[in-house]
Amino acid sequence: MVDGGVRIGWSDLPELVRAGVEGILGSPVVEAVSQAGGFSPGTADRVALADSRRAFVKAVGTSLNPDTPGIHRREIAVMSALPPGLPAPQLLGSYDDGEWVALALTDVNGQHPATPWQTDELAMVLDGLTVLSRRLTPSPLPDLRTVWENEGESFTAWPRLAADPPVDLELWAVRNLDRLLAASAPIEAALAGDSLVHLDIRADNLLLTDTGVVFVDWPWASLGAPWTDLAVFLCSVASIGGGDPEQISRTHPLLADVDPDALTTVIAALAGFWAEASRGPQAPGLPTVRQFQRRSSVATMEWLERRTGWR
Repeated sequence: MVDGGVRIGWSDLPELVRAGVEGILGSPVVEAVSQAGGFSPGTADRVALADSRRAFVKAVGTSLNPDTPGIHRREIAVMSALPPGLPAPQLLGSYDDGEWVALALTDVNGQHPATPWQTDELAMVLDGLTVLSRRLTPSPLPDLRTVWENEGESFTAWPRLAADPPVDLELWAVRNLDRLLAASAPIEAALAGDSLVHLDIRADNLLLTDTGVVFVDWPWASLGAPWTDLAVFLCSVASIGGGDPEQISRTHPLLADVDPDALTTVIAALAGFWAEASRGPQAPGLPTVRQFQRRSSVATMEWLERRTGWR
C-alpha cells in the first residue's frame, strides 16, 4: 500500500487530450489501467496500444488542481534532457494545450514496494540510490537550478513556525524550537553540491523490477549534495516503517564521509517543511496530502529526537 490521492482515469480525459496522446504514441489506446500512488488528481495509466506496444501516460488539467499542470511541465523539461541508461523511464512525448498537460513515458514492468518496508526490497532501493547518485555526480544537466534555488522557502519553515507556533504543534517541537532553528539554519550549505537529485524519493515513486529499482516522477530534479535523495528517502522510511533510518544512516556508503551535523540539518529542515505544509489549507483535488505531510512531520521529528537526544 502506498500513499496516494484520488485520481481520474484515462476515460475521464477530454477527447481532445486522448487524441493528442494517441497522436504522440502513433496508435490508439485499447486498454488503460489506472495506477495507485502519488498525489496528482490527474491520470496515471498503463496503456496498451492497438499495435501491441505499451506506454505509461499521466495527464492533468487546471480544473483538477491549478498547480499540477505546471509540475507536469517541469517534469517534461527534466525527462526530455535526462541521459539514456538511467534507471528511469524515457519520455516518448508530451501534450500541452494550455489547460491540460500530458506525458507519455516508456512502460516499466514493475510494482511499487510493499509497505511497511520489507528487508529485501529496502536493501534493493538503498543499493539503487547509491548507483543513481554515482551516475548523476556530477550532474549531466549542469544548468539545472539548485535545490536551494527551487525549494529554499520550503526548507526554511522553522523561523516562521517559531514566530507564530501553531496551537497543535507537537510538544517536543515547542520545547526544542531554539534547537530546531539552530540545527536547520545551515540548510543552504548542507544541500549544496553538483549532483542531479530527484528530491522526492518515496515508495510511490519507485518501481521494483527483475533487474532492480526504477525511479519515476522527476519534476523536482535539481542540483544538490549527492546524499540528498538518501536523506529524503530515510525520512520516508521513518514515516512508513519497516526500517531504522538512524541505523541505515550510520552504515550507508553515501553518508560515509558526510558531516553528521549536515544530515541533522536536512532532517530538521524536512521536519519543519512537513510541519508547516501539513497545516496549510486543503489542496484542491488532493484530499490525502495534508494527512501524509502530518505523518511525515511527526515521524521525522521522532527520528530527530532519537538522533539528537533532545528532550
